[in-house]
Amino acid sequence: MRAEMRAAMRPEMMRATKFLLALAPAIVMAQGLDPAAILKPLSDSWPTYSGDYSGMRYSRLTQINQSNVKNLTLAWTSRMTGGAPAAGGFGGRVGGGAPTIVGGEGTGEANGPINIRASILQVNGTLYFSTPDNAWAVDARDGHTLWHYFWKTKGGTHIGNRGLGMWHENLYMETPDDYLVCLDAKTGKEKWHVEIANFNLQYFSTMAPIVVGNHILVGTGDDLDEPGFLQSRDPETGALQWKWYSVPMKKGDPGMETWGDVDTASHGGGNVWIPGSYDPENHLYIFGTGNPSPAYTNPPGRNGDNLYTCAIVALNVDTGKLVWYYQTSPHDTHDSDSTETPILVDGQFNGKPRKMVLHASRNGYYFTLDRLTGERLVTSKFSDTVNWAKGLDEKGRPVRDPAKDSTVAGSLVSPNNGGATNWQPPAFSPDTGLFYVPTNDAYAMYYLTETDPRGAMGLGGKDEAGITSMGAYLTAIDYKTGKTVWRHKYPGFGGNIGNGLLTTAGKLLFGGDLSGNLVAYDPANGKILWHTRLGNVSNAPETYMLDGHQYLLVAAGDTMYAFTLY
Repeated sequence: MRAEMRAAMRPEMMRATKFLLALAPAIVMAQGLDPAAILKPLSDSWPTYSGDYSGMRYSRLTQINQSNVKNLTLAWTSRMTGGAPAAGGFGGRVGGGAPTIVGGEGTGEANGPINIRASILQVNGTLYFSTPDNAWAVDARDGHTLWHYFWKTKGGTHIGNRGLGMWHENLYMETPDDYLVCLDAKTGKEKWHVEIANFNLQYFSTMAPIVVGNHILVGTGDDLDEPGFLQSRDPETGALQWKWYSVPMKKGDPGMETWGDVDTASHGGGNVWIPGSYDPENHLYIFGTGNPSPAYTNPPGRNGDNLYTCAIVALNVDTGKLVWYYQTSPHDTHDSDSTETPILVDGQFNGKPRKMVLHASRNGYYFTLDRLTGERLVTSKFSDTVNWAKGLDEKGRPVRDPAKDSTVAGSLVSPNNGGATNWQPPAFSPDTGLFYVPTNDAYAMYYLTETDPRGAMGLGGKDEAGITSMGAYLTAIDYKTGKTVWRHKYPGFGGNIGNGLLTTAGKLLFGGDLSGNLVAYDPANGKILWHTRLGNVSNAPETYMLDGHQYLLVAAGDTMYAFTLY
């Protein structure tokens, strides 16, 4: 009798098991993300822009390693479609209908093709990511869409979007027309949105919000003559907690002595458009600021170093107060943003333990700084062709050569406007002690086309003519000396310099190259261990562990690719 009962129960048990397995993703999604989880070393998940707060983009996963990386196999692909939903209110996914939720303050439709540049969050088996005006939740096991959110924009610059932030069951997205949007992570439904910058002043917002405790840190960009700032928002309401301007706004403000007059300073740029890193022990949020405006001209109001533009800045995350700064391009005249994500490392320097910040700037110079004080420890060139500076000052800062400013006759300058590096995330491996950064050795002619400062606002008043690239490289730097340990030349003749990097405890370094390949390198020497061609690799690779399998995830244009070992 008992055997018969057990036999009769098996189908019911199997159905119940299948039901629970089907329900599991929904149960897991409901757990959300505790901000404290971001404090842990990066391993199974990818809960914030750089994976963890250090900015190293170093995963402790080892299932994929040097011995088996050649066996990586495509697990799934998922091609994304943005914009408003089709008739009936559902987006298009094969086999069914993921809901599309529509929000926004404007009437704008989709702006151009989908190009995924964002870091992709992986939390509890779900992937969350964004492009301008769009956000998605996707199943991390097979790539099918769970929901899609579309923001109807008022317009603006749709150059890219760096990703989402997550706090418990809330997701946060910046929009090109300068709103911070809060979405329910389970459903994609909008909870609220708040204005974070004045759209009419030509601000545009592309940064991935960074969650630190009960702070949502958001930044904006602007190519007109408007001040840059970083602000902290309440995660539940979006209310402003604090706002830090990266230029002096009134007489008596710190740094005003480095400008010629108040009006120019308070319209001085220094925008914050790339996420920074966080030191939880010292409550320091460390990030970079953009160039002063006008970017290429040199009006009287720009006399001096122009603080705090083109600088690495450390703020107390709870108060928004400045703790220290270090300027990488004093009085910049070449649009050399210092916004590239800094990397926080605890290591040896001159035989003693030290807390450090590692940074490769768009201007072609590499810096190692003390993390507590901002003291410069190392300055070096990581691009062989850099010629805009004529040396270093007593603080190890490059000294601008006025002869390399934009001129009516034209000036031959390296790097070009794209920079020796740009927004693409660098990486660091504790195993090798090396800092890795995509590099472009390129020249351009800089012409001054408007000598009246009134006609040279923002990025106007100049013209740039690209000359040539001597090559694009993956560069490995010793943070203790600033010396280049090895360089791997990408195939081709420069231009796009790849789209960010990933290192792992499996002794691997992943990145895209100029020919559309996703490549695995030996981080010790740059030797290629594996590659596959995807097309335009458009974001930095990431990795996560799910159901006992380590996945390697990357995007190429409108499509995500997930690889694993089988």
